[in-house]
Amino acid sequence: MARLAKGPAKITKLAEPFAMSLPAVSQHIRVLERAGLVTRQVDGRVHQCNLQALPLRSAQEWLQHYRSFWEQSLDSIASYVEKL
Repeated sequence: MARLAKGPAKITKLAEPFAMSLPAVSQHIRVLERAGLVTRQVDGRVHQCNLQALPLRSAQEWLQHYRSFWEQSLDSIASYVEKL
C-alpha cells in the first residue's frame, strides 16, 4: 500500500521487495481489491494496480473518534499506577 501511495504500479514491481511468488502477491492484491483499497487494470498479461485511499479516510475517522477515549483511559491507568 505504501508503494501504491506513490502512484500506480504493476504487480511485478510490487512483488520485487518480497520473497513471494507473483501468484501469492496477486492473492494479496485481491484481498485489497475486495476491501475496496485497490483497483486493478488488466492489459493482456500486465496487471496495473492503483490505490483507492477513500476507504482509509473512514477508518482514520473511526480511529480518531476512539483515540481520545483510549488516551484518557491510559492516562488514568498511568496516574493510578504512579500512585501505587
